[in-house]
Amino acid sequence: MPRSRDSGAPITSPAAAEVFTMVLTRGPVSRVDVCRLTGLSSAAVTKAARPLIEAGYLRELAPTERTAPGAGRPASPLAIAPEREYFVGIKITGDDLIGVVTDLGSRIVAAKHHAVPGFDVRTDASASPMEPADVVAAIAALVTELLDEHPGFRKRAHRLGVAISGDVDRVTGIVRYSPFLGWRDVPLAVLLDEATGLTTTLENDVKALAVAEQWFGAGVGASSFALVTIGTGIGSAFVVNGGLVSGAFGVSGEIGHVPIGVEGPRCHCGASGCLEALASTQALLTEARRATGVDDLTIDRAVTLARSGDEVLRKVFAAAGRAIGLGLAVVANLLGPESLVVSGEGLDAYDLFEESIREAFSAQAYGSAARCGLVIRPLPFEEWARGAAAVAVQSLVTYSS
Repeated sequence: MPRSRDSGAPITSPAAAEVFTMVLTRGPVSRVDVCRLTGLSSAAVTKAARPLIEAGYLRELAPTERTAPGAGRPASPLAIAPEREYFVGIKITGDDLIGVVTDLGSRIVAAKHHAVPGFDVRTDASASPMEPADVVAAIAALVTELLDEHPGFRKRAHRLGVAISGDVDRVTGIVRYSPFLGWRDVPLAVLLDEATGLTTTLENDVKALAVAEQWFGAGVGASSFALVTIGTGIGSAFVVNGGLVSGAFGVSGEIGHVPIGVEGPRCHCGASGCLEALASTQALLTEARRATGVDDLTIDRAVTLARSGDEVLRKVFAAAGRAIGLGLAVVANLLGPESLVVSGEGLDAYDLFEESIREAFSAQAYGSAARCGLVIRPLPFEEWARGAAAVAVQSLVTYSS
């Protein structure tokens, strides 16, 4: 069952949620434009906005000039009050915690990294799992550090968003499966509610990043776009008809587990030939070590040698790039998005991938699907944590009857 949520903003109807979301993502915006974009009547918009203004979440800006002679009184655009509430976002990586505090408009106002002893990148699901209690304690400590950065944070921060790789049930707050932590069915949100005193929203990390893009980034106003991330894992998230695709069972966008090479290496999920088993950072490093015979080769060293002209390693990167290009073509062919944003820490070596990615994508994308623009945008890990905070903002705005 869904967990209870604190009162927060006065979202007392679907109309209030719709108006608040519109101003939050597109404001400042006039009431006339809110009516036009939402289809609500002027009276409905005024009724929905009034309690949000009284509670300090929205404010009216100074009137603007009339748009035309005789057009009536000047418009007073609605805008959010960014400092009305703060949100904590935590991204859990394979060896680190990244935390941020954002304002209501998703602007990062504080950020901290917190190394956790014992964390390591888990590519083998049979590895000893991290103890949930240790991770919860580390997150709670990081939240405390962040909230102590400014007196206003502790007073006006009530929500925590946490982004984690794997199969996550956002409604119940349960991590159903996270290969990098070795977890199955961990009730992380409830544990964090108790440890931090904040209302926790848990989400898959790639979906959280997509929420940030949809509400506050490149996806604002787009009816459809796709986000693909490349790095320790390979994931994707889709926005279709303005909504994030969650999947009937909470699983969607797992492009990393689409079979690209049927006879390819075995993946940690148990299948063979998955894109993630061919082109993730660890998969690429494993192949680089096999191809060179250097067992202690690091990914940074492999990148340096490939950039210096090592043909063996350049072929390894090119092969991974072709696999990625095929995976991107799958997304374009199935969804036909307006744009396809590619991000993740794996893009640090994008110059070694680019040609083979684009060649494979162009060759495999069907017809007009190839017109989908590839937007290559490396993002620091703070942006992943911002995505977690954006999910917390979203949970504030969501109407719950």
